[in-house]
Amino acid sequence: MARSFAEARPFDFDADLRGYSRIWTNPASLVDGLPFSLTLLAILLAHEMGHYLTARYYGVDVTLPFFLPAPTLIGTLGAFIRIRSAIFSKRVLFDIGIAGPLAGFALLVWPLAAGISLSKVVPGIAARGELVFGTPLLVKLFESAIFPGVATGDIYLHPVARAAWVGLLATALNLLPIGQLDGGHILYAFLGERTRFLSRVFIFVLVLMGLFFAYTWLVWAAILFFFGMRHPSIFDPNPLGRVRNWLGFAALIIFLLSFTVAPIHTV
Repeated sequence: MARSFAEARPFDFDADLRGYSRIWTNPASLVDGLPFSLTLLAILLAHEMGHYLTARYYGVDVTLPFFLPAPTLIGTLGAFIRIRSAIFSKRVLFDIGIAGPLAGFALLVWPLAAGISLSKVVPGIAARGELVFGTPLLVKLFESAIFPGVATGDIYLHPVARAAWVGLLATALNLLPIGQLDGGHILYAFLGERTRFLSRVFIFVLVLMGLFFAYTWLVWAAILFFFGMRHPSIFDPNPLGRVRNWLGFAALIIFLLSFTVAPIHTV
């Protein structure tokens, strides 16, 4: 990714995949990838530590974050923590669920702004590659401030900005109001068992998005339907309170700033 940006050429899956093989003959090439990888790891770590520290605050048994390296387009399958004890309070569930997206989003805003300021204008760059990356609303806002009057498709994001873009994608995915995702926990804290039906509705929406916008949504719909729908029942009649209601609204705003209907699609 760093080499593509330096040479002002579009993303090339075959060429960039061969970059993994170059690592074996030239390990020093890893240094060029540090701005992207360290930024992304910091964002993922902030997200998971938000969950972890909040869980520890409430005495919930939880593991430290696990990172999943993989030779994907972004070099990772993300990170996760495992909660090993039951949660009996909607407020605790809400706080643990929302802490991750809030922490990750708070951290990614700064490298996103810095990365876009380091980006450059390459006319038509977005349409010249094999893959087209969507532009979340927050990215559009920063681009319009830093590159006024320049079309989004002409702005080549610096690897630091691309790492923040991945962080936005991870935030949006986690805030989907489905099952065991962070958004599912937040929705369950508000609506209880009605979330089970709504999760199926949102899975159907993902299928529609996969048919009309980007096929990757079909993959996410299948994964979530088979592995992420089940949510432990919590019997707690206590209301969340005004502060948590406002935080829930903040989570919705973050989702809207982070979401794009076609994150990655082919030309």
